[in-house]
Amino acid sequence: MKSTYVVGEIGQNHNGSMVLAKEIIDRAARPVVDQLFGNKLKPMDAVKFTKRDLDQELSASEMNRPYDSPNSFGKTYGEHREALELSDEQHYELYQYAKDKGLDFVETLCAPKCVSLFKYFKPDKLKVASRDLTNLPLLDVLAKTQIPLIISTGMAGTKELDQALEVISKYHDDVSILHCVSQYPTEYKNVNLKTIIYLKERYDKFSIGYSDHTIGIMAPIAAVSMGAEIIEKHITLDREMRGSDQQCSLGPEGISRMMRDIRNLEKAFGKDGMFIEEDVEDARVKLERSIATIRELPEGHIIKSDDLHLLSPGNGFKWNQKNEIIGQKLVKNIDANEVIYPSHLEE
Repeated sequence: MKSTYVVGEIGQNHNGSMVLAKEIIDRAARPVVDQLFGNKLKPMDAVKFTKRDLDQELSASEMNRPYDSPNSFGKTYGEHREALELSDEQHYELYQYAKDKGLDFVETLCAPKCVSLFKYFKPDKLKVASRDLTNLPLLDVLAKTQIPLIISTGMAGTKELDQALEVISKYHDDVSILHCVSQYPTEYKNVNLKTIIYLKERYDKFSIGYSDHTIGIMAPIAAVSMGAEIIEKHITLDREMRGSDQQCSLGPEGISRMMRDIRNLEKAFGKDGMFIEEDVEDARVKLERSIATIRELPEGHIIKSDDLHLLSPGNGFKWNQKNEIIGQKLVKNIDANEVIYPSHLEE
């Protein structure tokens, strides 16, 4: 099975700190160890950051609105947003840092002018946030870059999604569609993972995935089991830190558990068919039943059906082989409740 592409969405959980941003990248890149079997598992595939153009973010009145919140980094919402914004050069530094760690680098660009960072680097993929799926001018600008696009459907139906794809497809079809629900955190009754199956059937030329805003790791793991090829999940170092996305994010332990379960689930899918695995052989010998004596049988005895029943271990004759035993002469004594082996029978 193709490995699930897992994106750790850092967004602005860095709280404007490059040190914190790099520490979260470190956590995303750390291999996961399955303690039960001692296996080293593949970590996340990518990290994602968000780039805004504050001149094209909100209305003037909203930007100047007092922002009195425990998550605030400024007196007004505009000051708050500015405190969380990193420069193009800083995004480039994080890009280089992530690439050195073996991770892809994904950028959510929230306005056409955000492509200014392309003078420093080109991300591996571009992300379109749910709120911008109907921002057709932005989609046109991003699609023109020919960089693979990931789009989230958290605020859209098929009409909006089809219109977005029509714009993007004028330039390329390297698009991944993520089922998403723009409720933070998302209530489980609203998750509707069956949308993944619907998207895979209706939009079968595109990769289909899931962007999760629930608490915990259940939903993304279930999404993989339903065919999601991409998983996106907010990550942080401490869910108690200031910031509106922190509580909806996975902390270090949650990251490890999610990646452990996704990578192990990939192994568990296996292949079509029904097999007796080699690793089952020890259990089979120990636990399966073999034909055994129901009473003590002397040398020279001719075995009858009422001499037999089934006991473990399973390294003797099976019940479907009883006709190979009935009527045979014993060449040695066998105690009661012992498995009959070929060495007990006359050749």
